[in-house]
Amino acid sequence: MMTSPGTKLAPLIGFAVALAVLPVMGADPPLFEDGGRVTKLGGGCAFTEGPAADADGSVYFSDCPNNRIMVLPPGGEVKVWKTGTRGANGMLFDGQGRLVTCNSQLAPDGRTVTRFEKDGKVTLLADRYDGKKLNSPNDLAIDSRGRIYFTDPRYGKTDDLEQDRMAVYRIEAGGRLTRVIDDVQVPNGILITPDDRTICVADNNPAQGGNRMLVAYDVQPDGKVRRRAVLHDFGAGRGVDGMKLDVKGNIYATAGEGEKTGVYVISPEGKLLAFARTPETATNCTFGGKDLKTLYVTAGQSIYSLGTVNRGWLRYPSSAP
Repeated sequence: MMTSPGTKLAPLIGFAVALAVLPVMGADPPLFEDGGRVTKLGGGCAFTEGPAADADGSVYFSDCPNNRIMVLPPGGEVKVWKTGTRGANGMLFDGQGRLVTCNSQLAPDGRTVTRFEKDGKVTLLADRYDGKKLNSPNDLAIDSRGRIYFTDPRYGKTDDLEQDRMAVYRIEAGGRLTRVIDDVQVPNGILITPDDRTICVADNNPAQGGNRMLVAYDVQPDGKVRRRAVLHDFGAGRGVDGMKLDVKGNIYATAGEGEKTGVYVISPEGKLLAFARTPETATNCTFGGKDLKTLYVTAGQSIYSLGTVNRGWLRYPSSAP
């Protein structure tokens, strides 16, 4: 989810913060290591989002209002990777190790989906549907065929919208853009299961009475996407922003605010298993590290980490044992 633009460029910092994991409905065995110790790895950004880990163990994340992408190398400190990044928000590496970014409306050349090639060039993947500008691409998931699913909500001002609704799109292998989900209010986080058969979408509408639901969809053999069920309803609380899967199929979702913000672990059936609180409002997460048992969480102006018992599942780097 996006907030208003900012220009804060304070020094990047790192230190450890220990917070307790609050078990919800008694996950057994535990899902977090070290009693849920949360470590702050860096700060000083305006608004962090979109963490994505590469095969070398580096973690990239966006500082969207400041129009830049940061990187945290293994054992190193947070530094600026790229500037002028079209308002990059949600990010993910594809199967070939190329960084794909959803770019928000906060930059003049945003409202797009782009990809950083290995030679440093940037490829425009999507900017319009049916001849009209996208709203504000937010987050994405990539299937085994390399097709990119992305959410296109709009948080903030809406006076320049051209699309008739907020929706989920798929970039086909040939580059054609297809609208696949249009029955949500404000789509935000998204993931797809390893077998390409299930998509989970966070319908996260901050308006009073708006949906704050995690919704599951079936992907049919013909490519059509059909709504299956609401997996979890956050009610009046802040809904899911970003999320990732572990190898057991559990969903690690960033949601909530105040004392209830952090990582919520939800089973494939929608049961709330555990909760780890973060000191700042949690926005997104990804697995990383050599064994994919480190969960990196963007929150507020910072990036954090905590250990997990289960390995994470990522298309890249490979989650195979």
